[in-house]
Amino acid sequence: MNSSSTSPDRRDTIWQDPELARTFLEGVRGAIPLAAEQIDIILRIVAQTRGKLDSFLDLGCGDGILGRSLHQKYPDAKGIFLDFSPAMLEAARQNFTEIPNHLRFVAGDFGAENWHDRLTSEMEEFNLSHFDAIVSGFAIHHQSDLDKQRIYRDIFAFLKPGGLFLNLEHVSSRSPWGETLFNELFIDSLYRFHQTRESGKTREEIAREFYHRDDKNANILAPIESQCRWLENIGFIDVDCFFKIFELGLFGGVKPV
Repeated sequence: MNSSSTSPDRRDTIWQDPELARTFLEGVRGAIPLAAEQIDIILRIVAQTRGKLDSFLDLGCGDGILGRSLHQKYPDAKGIFLDFSPAMLEAARQNFTEIPNHLRFVAGDFGAENWHDRLTSEMEEFNLSHFDAIVSGFAIHHQSDLDKQRIYRDIFAFLKPGGLFLNLEHVSSRSPWGETLFNELFIDSLYRFHQTRESGKTREEIAREFYHRDDKNANILAPIESQCRWLENIGFIDVDCFFKIFELGLFGGVKPV
């Protein structure tokens, strides 16, 4: 990665901290409300849009849950998992008992303006020119609104005609009330999750950790309506919000044929 095109004011680099990545993967990832339903919706949309999937990109893959779900349904599809956190990429690798030759794990930073050069190089070695589908989960919201739009333009360029982009994302509420509702939902979900793991933490302890977590300042949330409008302005069609519960949203669109 070339960091020369990366803003020194970026907040998301905290996620390169192995300890923060471990805390998220062990104590938060499994507590995301309605996670199974979100993945089911993604797979349904992919099936309706593409039918046959030959290639996909999991952008900001984290532990690779979205790409892994696509691989399980389309085991012959070429897939690239991209993340700028070595700890996250290693977690994504470890979630496969055996990694097929048609899956790649790439260290890449989409927060840098030249990130597409790194991905393009990897795609050429992989004999890929474009993707049938690009998915991203809880990653792009760490970028400024201008950078979000730049990344969406890059995603549009990387898609085949008829290709699908889906972003499962942390979005902003329209009011403080909506934010409060989301926070209470997430804390309840975290508490239930930690109960199953017998961590011994009270709900009050979990709430305190949630409100004072290290990564909170890395969030730069945008309304889902604005992001759908950005996609339409870029040229995506069939743009929609396919799922939303408070500050969790799934939205995306299709590149015209």
